[in-house]
Amino acid sequence: MGEVLYYAHSTKNTDGSDWQRLADHLQQVTRLAAARGDKFGAGRAAALAGWLHDLGKYAAAFQNYISHRGPGGVDHSTAGAKEVIALGLKEGDGLMAELIAYAIAGHHAGLPDKSGDASTLADRFEKPLEPLDARWRREVDFDATELMPKDFTWRRDGRHAFQAALLGRMIFSCLVDADFLETEAFYASVDGNEIDREWPKLPDQMDRLIAAFDAYMADKQRSAALTPLNQLRGEILTHVRARAALPRGVFTLNVPTGGGKTLASLGFALDHAKRWGMERIIYSIPFTSIIEQTASIFREVLGNNVILEHHASIEQTSSKDDEFRDGISDARLRLAMENWPAPVVVTTNVQLLESLFASRTSRCRKLHNLANAVIILDEAQTIPLHVLKPCVAVLDELALNYGCTIVLCTATQPALIAPSFDGGFQIVDPDERELAPDPPRLHRELKRTTERLAGTMTDDDLVHEMAAVEQGLVIVNSRQHALMLYQACEAAGLAGLIHLTTRQTAADRRVILADARQRLTHGQLCRVVATSLVEAGVDIDFPRVWRAQAGLDQMMQAAGRCNREGRRLVRDSIVTIFEPAEAKPPPEIAGLIDDTSRILREHRSDLFSPRAIEAYFREVYWRKDKGLDKRAVMQRFLIGVGDKTDFAYRSVAEEFRLIESGMAPVIIAVDDQAKATLVALKGGMPPGMAARELQNFVVQVRPRDRRLLLGNGHVRFVEGFGDQFAVLMTESLYSRETGLLWERGDELGFGGII
Repeated sequence: MGEVLYYAHSTKNTDGSDWQRLADHLQQVTRLAAARGDKFGAGRAAALAGWLHDLGKYAAAFQNYISHRGPGGVDHSTAGAKEVIALGLKEGDGLMAELIAYAIAGHHAGLPDKSGDASTLADRFEKPLEPLDARWRREVDFDATELMPKDFTWRRDGRHAFQAALLGRMIFSCLVDADFLETEAFYASVDGNEIDREWPKLPDQMDRLIAAFDAYMADKQRSAALTPLNQLRGEILTHVRARAALPRGVFTLNVPTGGGKTLASLGFALDHAKRWGMERIIYSIPFTSIIEQTASIFREVLGNNVILEHHASIEQTSSKDDEFRDGISDARLRLAMENWPAPVVVTTNVQLLESLFASRTSRCRKLHNLANAVIILDEAQTIPLHVLKPCVAVLDELALNYGCTIVLCTATQPALIAPSFDGGFQIVDPDERELAPDPPRLHRELKRTTERLAGTMTDDDLVHEMAAVEQGLVIVNSRQHALMLYQACEAAGLAGLIHLTTRQTAADRRVILADARQRLTHGQLCRVVATSLVEAGVDIDFPRVWRAQAGLDQMMQAAGRCNREGRRLVRDSIVTIFEPAEAKPPPEIAGLIDDTSRILREHRSDLFSPRAIEAYFREVYWRKDKGLDKRAVMQRFLIGVGDKTDFAYRSVAEEFRLIESGMAPVIIAVDDQAKATLVALKGGMPPGMAARELQNFVVQVRPRDRRLLLGNGHVRFVEGFGDQFAVLMTESLYSRETGLLWERGDELGFGGII
């Protein structure tokens, strides 16, 4: 009788001639996982996870399954998790053993909770497992010693469990990415396929990229007028780049709107990455409305083949490997979104920060590639308050133990530095870590507007003032008020009128913004009524702006849309702050208005000064306090006696959302592309692919409004997909000008199912 062979993966060939030996798979996954873990000192821990992750495949029941001689559903993950716990007890390294156990147990289903209601790690440890062939001890050549990263620094402020939980998630990232890539490579070799995952390495490209940046900036400066504003932009860029030799860590870049902070931060990132041998630049942006704008600039500066743009609007899966976008195959872009191997990644805060609290393998695969990266957070003040403390903590931890540099890039620098912010960034000398030259002076010299506090204004007042200008922007706090004001302007016969709101689809908003920019550039009539989506980072320039009372940072961002390029006199570039007479602010805005009012008493002479902004954020953070970690994330990772952990990985991942909209999507299929996607969905397109392709054609509404639209037949679900795809059927309820009029949902429609 021949030797029994143990396999990791089988193929269609029943004789096993091209099946993958289990020992080979474990060895290759170990090699890949260790290389990923080495970047932050956890190579030995990641290697142990690699050796043991598929230990359960040494069970006869699993071998029968892949040989098609037995049923599926064989648990092949828990055996390795239990074994690593036993090794930890033996070696006296219980904490690291537990972290690795979470990773092994979750390498298919996702990181589990330790305890709780269902599918917990504790439950899995209690259930009986299939016996393993003792042969595994001869084939698995592991080392379970010195698992803790040598230079790991523990905080002294009670964050040990949070730090350990992130270390576990990073080890998990190394394992699942290695396992996926190795398995993919095996099946590709069997099928004779070539998989295009290769991206250039940042250190290899650094000299070329810096030369490209220098050439771009030199050309830009040659063609720019010699104005005080352009001279100041040049000074800012030179000063910021000169600080690139400072050691890695947390930096702030506090530059007012129009000071060129986007390109200055990119120049710093390139120089800093070269100085410290860093592997990646990640530029994170809060809003999809400006991410494409930023990625386009970066491609113009650095070229196409080093930029990965990853956000919901572009996360579309092509079925053709030979299609190209910007010189890179769609297949390679799609694959790169899984684990971020590109030298420069432009992404959203949602994608970056939610991944850092994720449990699913698909979201966590990229995390190891954050190590040794420059991470720039554009408009850092927009991190939502309800997740602010855990987001600050995880970014600070990346800087402390994973070789990252974090740049908080903003025109309204939030007060997030400890000890003034409890649990804030640990910066010993904040002035030393500020990249901009003298932010108060920049504020004075870059001031391009005059603020006018108008008190209460009716919609008729606003219509009257808008009628007196050829180009103006009014920003209000709700979609309902924006629609009312737009309709009032329309009734008054105002020409050049534009309505911009999330009532409209993202696809239509892009067209509307392009139209507005065209009108502004050519001196045509352009009167825009918008919600706050037009504020942070949107490259648009009006001579006059009206802003409904809101948080001080929001009002300052609104002011950044006025005289943005500094071409007009400051005294003529008026930003009017008003209290709407007809519309009450949403509850979340009302609290911020109160905070602003308290600050205005002390800083009325200079509403948007750095001191006023810092005082405002301190007021907001003091008032919100526990609301800055609404889901109590920081308290859901515990370490007890004997390094016993109780981590709620899965529960936190399910609840951690940057956008707590409480909203329900309605698909607006009036566009040919959206209609074609729905036809393809009913013809067999995978629902995940269809959902991604429909992202740009969705309007979010309150669930009760969608229920009314459904009940009266204006919206129907696509048959066969439950409530996943709710499609607008009454097309008269939507237009590019007004967006979706869900208020008409009580009218009778047609009903039924698509």
